[in-house]
This record gives sequence, structure tokens and C-alpha cells, in this order.
Amino acid sequence: MKLSQMPYERPDMDEIKAFYEKLIEDSKNAKSGEEQLQLHQKYRDFRADYFTELTLAVFRHNIDTSDEYYSKENDYADEVMPLISNYENQYKKVLFESPYREYLEEKINKIFFKNIELANNSISEEILPLMQEENALISKYDKVIASAKIPFDGEEYNISLLRKKLTDENRDTRKRAWKALSEYFLSVTDEIDDIYDKLVKNRTEQAKKLGYDNYVELGYNRMQRNAYRRAEVENFRKQIKESFVPFVCEIQEKRKAQIGVDELKYYDNDVFFKNGNPAPIGTPEEIMKAGQEMYSELSPETKEFFDFMMENELFDVLGRKTKKAGGYMDYLPKYKAPFIFANFNGTSGDVDVITHECGHAFQGYVTRNDETPENNDLTMETAEIHSMSMEYFTYGWMDKFFGDRSDDYLKMHLQDSITFIPYGCMVDEFQHIVYDKPEMTPAERKQVWKNLEKTYRPWLDFDGDEFFDEGGFWQKQGHIFWNPFYYIDYVLASVVAMQFKVWMDKDYKDAWNHYLQLCKLSTRDFYENELAEVGLKSPFKDGTIEELVKNMKEKV
Repeated sequence: MKLSQMPYERPDMDEIKAFYEKLIEDSKNAKSGEEQLQLHQKYRDFRADYFTELTLAVFRHNIDTSDEYYSKENDYADEVMPLISNYENQYKKVLFESPYREYLEEKINKIFFKNIELANNSISEEILPLMQEENALISKYDKVIASAKIPFDGEEYNISLLRKKLTDENRDTRKRAWKALSEYFLSVTDEIDDIYDKLVKNRTEQAKKLGYDNYVELGYNRMQRNAYRRAEVENFRKQIKESFVPFVCEIQEKRKAQIGVDELKYYDNDVFFKNGNPAPIGTPEEIMKAGQEMYSELSPETKEFFDFMMENELFDVLGRKTKKAGGYMDYLPKYKAPFIFANFNGTSGDVDVITHECGHAFQGYVTRNDETPENNDLTMETAEIHSMSMEYFTYGWMDKFFGDRSDDYLKMHLQDSITFIPYGCMVDEFQHIVYDKPEMTPAERKQVWKNLEKTYRPWLDFDGDEFFDEGGFWQKQGHIFWNPFYYIDYVLASVVAMQFKVWMDKDYKDAWNHYLQLCKLSTRDFYENELAEVGLKSPFKDGTIEELVKNMKEKV
């Protein structure tokens, strides 16, 4: 069924409440593991229905934030999701404490039960009002970002559509565009500070009510960190500071020559060539057609996947002024269909949608018929491997998108991917500091960010900009508001994807087969075990990052 034709009906909370109450009672009284598993299948089917409806509501709000009907439905989703999460946790607790646990663990999977343990420690009825308030604050931030109207050269842009000007080949144009962006954020920085201050205090209060010292451990539990914790992440960041930061500094020296400047300013940060970054050739429709050709040639599995996506119109990628910023892939379990949301803006980021987001969607597609949907309850450090690796596996087709500038694109993509690694760690360390010291003032938080810039991005010069030079850059990073501690997942996945890059340059077919194996493994085992099973090294292990930097230096 086409995405636009999928009917939406607001889930009835009375019906959901009644279903869970009966399910919990019946499951408690089950006389065997088989009976309990049959009840669990009813849960799967019921959840697929209401989860699909709520996902549709949020998606249709995101594609037009000015639509009053779906704005209300999005608010409804914000309100009911914490309540539903509480019902789910109550039900899963019955499974966790079941006398038939061993049977259930064998029939479902052990990861599912570890995640139940984390979830049980992440919610209670007492904090539901706080969770609802948290959702409302996140939506408020989204509206501030989505409603941006930035005047530039006689036109009006939102943040996504301004992106092309921010990377313009003309240095003066991009300098003025960054200034326009800075002025917008300066006009709303107090409002964003207030939203974030309330989010930090809200999340800290949730953590305290659940018995934690602060939000960090609760945040890890909510991110389902079921195979590693803070100590491993800190050791990973340490390796990045030691190996990747110097490597990136070397790349910045190369980039100076590439763009022909004596000093790199912040408005040069996303530009890689004198004649500007390579932009995709053709219309959005032609980009999608090129994507279909690419996936038809890559493998039988990718051909089937992309044809399915196109036939069912499972892309909404055109940038519009009232559309939420950013891009993502999500999944509609009722229809066994992944879908992709994005904002095409005429930059290379449009092609990244066809590679990165399609990597997520491809994994969702190849596992859509798994009889155990819990196998696909991905943690983000694994999910992002699928997307970031696909960016590399599609390198051989970039001429379809960039014509005679495909080599420029490949150089830019590789340099940009490597440069991202320290930034992603900076976002993560910033959040740890913030939630360790929730009493900090907005000004103190900005100072923390400013200090971290010197550690992770010492080459970056904000040229005295009133907003960015005072530590405000983080306010444009939505993940800090949406999902605390999510961002490190991108970094972990990036360094694993780079291992695939090294591998495919030696033996493309062998690397692809192991990538496909990883996609199908989904979450049948814990993170580091799965990496080892498909021949990849854990990013937490001492020496992994140093060796990766040595290999990647040969490629830039």
C-alpha cells in the first residue's frame, strides 16, 4: 500500500488500557510457556497496529508542521506514549518474572529479556507526567527549528533549505549565510536555553525519582546499552582524542589547499573544493531514478528492496518550508514497510539520503518477515552500522549522481566522515558533563561546549561570531534534545563502517556478504559478539582505533 493511502485512526487509550490489563492477567495465569508465547503473539499483533498509527501521526505532522489536525495528533502521541510504555513495561515484567522464562528466552531471544531489565529500571507511574512534559518540550524545540524563517539575499529560507547557501562555492556568500543562521539562533537562543534547561531538570528529576544519582545511568538504560556502559564509552573517546583528532588536523591542512585559503574559518568547515562541493546532477526525480538503477545493480536483495520502496511511495524527501528539519527512516510494522523522511536541498546530502537512510531501510526490509520481531529491536550503535556502511558500498555508483565530479564527492565524503568522528565524541562528552552537573546555568553550558571545541576541533575558528564563538553551536544539534546519549552511536557505527570500507577495498564481494550477514543477524546477540561473528573488531578494544587510523590514512 502506498504511504499516502495508509489510513490513520487515532488509537483509543481505553482500548489499549483494557487490552494490556487483560493480557497481563492472562499471562500471569498462563499454565505453560507455550500458552504464554501464544499470548505474546497477540501482543505483537496488537502493538503493530497502534504503533503504526502513532508513527503515521508523527510522520504526517513532520511533513507539514503547519497542519492543525496532525499537529494535534502529534501532541496526542506525545501524551500517550509514556502511558503506553508503562503498560508495556508492566506486561514485559510478567514475562521477565515468568516461571517459563527459560522457554521464552529460547523462543524469543536473550537480548529481549536484558532490555526488559533495563526498561523496568527506566519508568514508573510516578514519573509519567514528567515523561509527558519531556515529550512536549522536545516538540517545542522542534517547532522552534522548523518555524525558522531566515531572510537571505531577498528570499526566505528554513534551516534545511539554507544548507545550500552555507556550503556555497563563493566564500562571501557562505559567510553571509552562516551569519544569517547565527542571527536566527541568536534571536531564539534564550528560548532554546530555557527549553533545554527544563529538559535537563526534568530528566534529572525523573532519574532521582527512580533512585539514580543523576540522569546519565537512566539515559544509558533508555538507550538500551545492554552490552557496554560509561567506562567503555570513556575509553573509546580517549582513543579518539589520541588517534583521530591528530588525523583530522592533518586533513584540515589538506582542505586548506583544496579550497585555497590561508586560514580556515567556521564558514569554511563544510566546504572541500575551490569550485564548491560537488552537488547532485538532475532533479529530485532523476536522483531517485539513479538510486533505483544503482540498487538494481548492487545486488538482487537491494533491487527488490528499492523497487518495493518506489512502488509504495515510501519516500518523502522534498524540502518544504513547513517541514520538520532533518531526515530519518522509520518502520510501519502493520504494513511491514520501512519509509524515509528527508529534506532534499540540492546538496550532496540528497544523495546521502539514498545511501544512508536506505541502509537503515534495507536492513528493515530484509528482516521484515522474521517471525520473531524482537530480533529487530535494534540498538542504535548497531542500526547505524547498516546505514553508514551502505554509504561506502555504493561508492562505485556515484557517477550516476555527480557525473564528472564523482571523484570529488568520494574525497569529500571520506574526509567529512573522518572529520565527523571527533565532533560526535564532543556531543557525547558535552551531554555527560551537562547531566553530571544539571545545576549549571545556560551560560555555563555554553562555556563547556566552547572548551570542548578546543579539545575535539582545535582547527576551528569561529571568527568572533556572536553566537557560535560563545559556545552556541550545540543548539542546532537536535539529538541533544531528542535522545540524550544517542549521538555516540553514530561515532561507534562510523568506525565500524570504516572497517567495512577497508575490507571492501580488498575484497568487495566478501565484505558485502558479511554486511548482509550483519543486517540479517539484527539483534540475535549482543553488540560485540555480533561484530566478532561477521569479522569486525570492537571499537572499545584498545588498539582498534589506532589500527583503523593507520588504514584510513592510506585512503585520503
